Amino acid sequence: MFKQFLSKLPRNKSSSKSDSAESPRTNSARTPRSNGGNSSPSSASARSNNVAKRTAVFPTSVVAGIEPLVPFTEVPNAEKMNLFVSKVSLCCVTFDFTDPSKNSVEKDVKKQTLIELVDFVASGSTRFTESAILAMCRMCAANLFRVFPPNYRSKSSGGENDDEEPMFDPAWPHLHLVYDLLLRFITSSCLDSKVAKKYIDHSFISRLLELFDSEDPRERECLKTILHRVYGKFMVHRPFIRKAINNIFYMFVSETERHNGIADLLEIFGSIISGFALPLKEEHKIFLWRVLVPLHKPKSVGLYFQQLSFCITQFIEKDPKLTSTVIGGLLRYWPVTNSQKEMMFLGEIEEILEAINMVEFQRLMVPLFWRIGCCINSFHFQVAERALFLWNNDHIVNLIAHNRMVILPIIFPALERNAQTHWNQAVLNLSLNVRKIFMEMDEELFMSCHAHFKEEEAELGLVAKKRKEAWERLENAASLQPITGNTAVLVAPLATSIAY
Repeated sequence: MFKQFLSKLPRNKSSSKSDSAESPRTNSARTPRSNGGNSSPSSASARSNNVAKRTAVFPTSVVAGIEPLVPFTEVPNAEKMNLFVSKVSLCCVTFDFTDPSKNSVEKDVKKQTLIELVDFVASGSTRFTESAILAMCRMCAANLFRVFPPNYRSKSSGGENDDEEPMFDPAWPHLHLVYDLLLRFITSSCLDSKVAKKYIDHSFISRLLELFDSEDPRERECLKTILHRVYGKFMVHRPFIRKAINNIFYMFVSETERHNGIADLLEIFGSIISGFALPLKEEHKIFLWRVLVPLHKPKSVGLYFQQLSFCITQFIEKDPKLTSTVIGGLLRYWPVTNSQKEMMFLGEIEEILEAINMVEFQRLMVPLFWRIGCCINSFHFQVAERALFLWNNDHIVNLIAHNRMVILPIIFPALERNAQTHWNQAVLNLSLNVRKIFMEMDEELFMSCHAHFKEEEAELGLVAKKRKEAWERLENAASLQPITGNTAVLVAPLATSIAY
């Protein structure tokens, strides 16, 4: 039935049985064809001599005997889907791309076939059959699903690794075509999601999510787009996708603290959160408390902090009552020994306070401004500056003004100590400016706090003086005691005594 197609392709005719069993194929893209579609014997033999060295060995197609290298344009519409399955099956063969000179002919044939498949899927001319969907999923699994080598990079994180060069996969020119084909296949109007969901199932999605740990940023970008489309097209898989991503976050926070795709997965979740219906389900609130808030804990939070902060903001815009939950979590995971993280946390606090209402603010202002006071007194001048910059925000100043009776007594000692003893001139000036704001806001309260601060300083000075006098008395008493025979001696360690 398809002899007219097979006759156009030169074959490497060998008398050995092994060669005939393997059925080697040549690159049809390099084979000239006559206008009539049939080649003369003499021209066919001449072409076979020219392309004998360009023979690519692939498994024989099992679909209706169709030659996989035949172009789609030369096949009737009724047989195009069979040819699609045949070409996809041909692309299941994988190669080693670390050696460019190895299997170069086969790689070129596969590349041209993938390009042809991408164009065919993009054309949207034929509805995909169940066998075509199965073949497509098998091909993607064979080419994409793989185990990554161990990551030998240093564990130092939190912005310290930002200057490291990304790792690029040598097989990317080939993988990119497979990803492009999968994306066009999923988004095609010719794909029936009710049929495809049986093959793009939980196992397929789980393996797809595992690829987010790739060190190649180009691969993660493609995966991000594909997962977006899968989430949008297969509604039945949405709960599973959210749960599977949550499990990756749990593993990252609780065990490994090493994953290359956290920022990309958070970016996906940012768009998912924006589509949540109101009122929020309890499942989504649990995700905020158990996943997003603990993601502030790892040292590498700087690598995905922007995406994490966006997700947090999306939740607060959906339900402002969650503000106290978020700030309470931030105070719980506050990085007291990491100045870079402290500045990031202060920036996120400012974003949250811009959207907070008065009721939620009053619920958390005491522990919040106690922590801000500690940051104001930080010896790291950038942390102290970032905390004092909160008073440049008019909305935050308005919140503070309405609750100054509670906030000023908490903040005043930190401001006064900075104004008296801080080593950095910029921090000292900012502290004086904030003191001036409070004085103009309520001079009577300011003077009351100032008097109370002086009293506390005097009491602390008196306690310190008494402690010093007590130590001096002890030293004097010890110096007057006579030296007895029971004097302290040095005793050699046990191991040394045994050696002697």
